[in-house]
Amino acid sequence: MEQRRLGRTDVQVSALCLGTMTFGEQNSEAEGHAQMDYALDKGINFFDAAELYPIPPNRETQGRTERIIGTWLAKTGNRDKVVVATKIVGRTDMDWFRENGEYGRLTRPQIEFAVDRSLKNLQTDHIDLYQIHWPDRRTSGFGSNPTRWSDVEPAEDENSIDSTLEVLADLVKAGKIRHIGISNESSWGAMRYIAAAERYGLPRIVSIQNAYSLVNRTFETNLAEVARREDVGLLAYSALAQGYLTGKYRDGALPAGSRKALFNRLQRYEDPRAIQAFDAYVNLAKEAGLDPSQMALAFAMSRSFMTSVILGATRMDQLETDIAAAELKLSEDVLEKIDALHQEFGNPAP
Repeated sequence: MEQRRLGRTDVQVSALCLGTMTFGEQNSEAEGHAQMDYALDKGINFFDAAELYPIPPNRETQGRTERIIGTWLAKTGNRDKVVVATKIVGRTDMDWFRENGEYGRLTRPQIEFAVDRSLKNLQTDHIDLYQIHWPDRRTSGFGSNPTRWSDVEPAEDENSIDSTLEVLADLVKAGKIRHIGISNESSWGAMRYIAAAERYGLPRIVSIQNAYSLVNRTFETNLAEVARREDVGLLAYSALAQGYLTGKYRDGALPAGSRKALFNRLQRYEDPRAIQAFDAYVNLAKEAGLDPSQMALAFAMSRSFMTSVILGATRMDQLETDIAAAELKLSEDVLEKIDALHQEFGNPAP
């Protein structure tokens, strides 16, 4: 498994990262432990979680994912073998993340509370990469890289990026977190974090976790240049478009136990243009003799701005197939055909 540098740090992370948002909902503790065992055995040293998880978020399950990782770390003694990442929620009206029922905001007390609880859940004394899951400010769209702009008014209680970074800097000094990342951020937001770090001598962000896939390459519009020039590499999520790029939902199929069957949350991928694009990419993979999942993951890993591609699976056979993509190098012919399809379909599922 290829190892890549995390930002400008001396930390090396695997080109594939194990996503864990199904642990505690679609996957049991035993299944989550088995996935982490297998991933580590195959060279993945990077696990990504969030205080929000598992997905879909709700009051009853919140925090289970971190706790499952924590019991695995305690049981195996593998803490020094893995880079553990988690996240704090941004602005939200979900009121179950804090003990007093406050809405989620990036205030000092809330950040400190969230870090301490994640440390307890994870059964560790430090978090390697602590990420802002989405901004405290109101934005034009979730993911902060929309294909069209819509005006939003700033909230009266908006917490600035500078103030957020100051709190995180104190937590780095305290040894509770080692490095800082952002998620679902825009190029403006990323550069504000970088500017604040340079202006005030605060820790620099090392990564940005945004959506990126064959059907959503909006990251390339502006953020790719930030990632390359500022060494803030992408940690890509939804590289398989939540399963649509595997072909499992083709022709209206609804596999039992799939996320769509269980939760019916995937409407962003059901635009007719997106369905046409999924078919085209799956057909291309099959014509090239490739597994569609592996082609999609290999493409994402091949990008120069990519640090690590986050993959998630509910079954071990899915995980085995996905991790095997690390050995796949796409031919120039396939890459050219992918770009031709992108020229035709654009970003139908941002």
